[in-house]
Amino acid sequence: MKRTPSSAPHPSGETAVDGDGTTTGGGTTTGGNAGRTDLGRRVAARREALGLSREELARRCGADSNYIAYVEEHAARPAIGTLVRLSDALGITVDALSGAGTDRVPGRAPARRDSALVPLSEAECRRLLDTYGVGRLATFTAEGPAVFPVNYFVAGGDIAFRTGADTVATKAVGTEVAFEIDSIDDVTATGWSVLVVGALQAVTDPDRIRHLRSAARSEPWAGGPRTHWMTLTPVRISGRRVAPDA
Repeated sequence: MKRTPSSAPHPSGETAVDGDGTTTGGGTTTGGNAGRTDLGRRVAARREALGLSREELARRCGADSNYIAYVEEHAARPAIGTLVRLSDALGITVDALSGAGTDRVPGRAPARRDSALVPLSEAECRRLLDTYGVGRLATFTAEGPAVFPVNYFVAGGDIAFRTGADTVATKAVGTEVAFEIDSIDDVTATGWSVLVVGALQAVTDPDRIRHLRSAARSEPWAGGPRTHWMTLTPVRISGRRVAPDA
């Protein structure tokens, strides 16, 4: 049985015939071209996180805003060139945008022949810490070392995050802990990591708690009651980058 082609806008704004409800590495859809896909949700979520309108994103990647709307709301099937331009405009990799590596541990690409491990300056490390994201907190427990992810943001140079009332983090107050973030690009076999060491402190001052609440960029992904604020004041910061050898 033949499919009935449907009209879908091109990146340039022209109309093309698209009779296939599948996507390019963008997830699944249940309603043909009328259904929103994981790719569309990723594009919309990343665009909104960057504070961009559809028109602004379209200008960044040389597309038409109607096409951006189509990608976000329907089972679009962008060509690889369009995915590359969208990814560049959104500041993420094609794999991250398409979801190709969602359930795959990163770092499976073969090593480059010209790679080198380059130390990062403290200024570069602080820049990579940026303002907020997900990092890993490492501490010692009665059972041994433990590492777990937290949603963090940087407040006045300190790393701040929320946790529950009786967690590994609350039990580690007053001890020296480590905090790590990293980024890995399987396409180029490059990446970087930043390590921060310092004492973990509980925030109890009401004014400071109000300030942290107002400055937080998102709720903890783990959900649940996480009302205990913690801060880590960096004592040592170091970082390394795997990059092509100059």
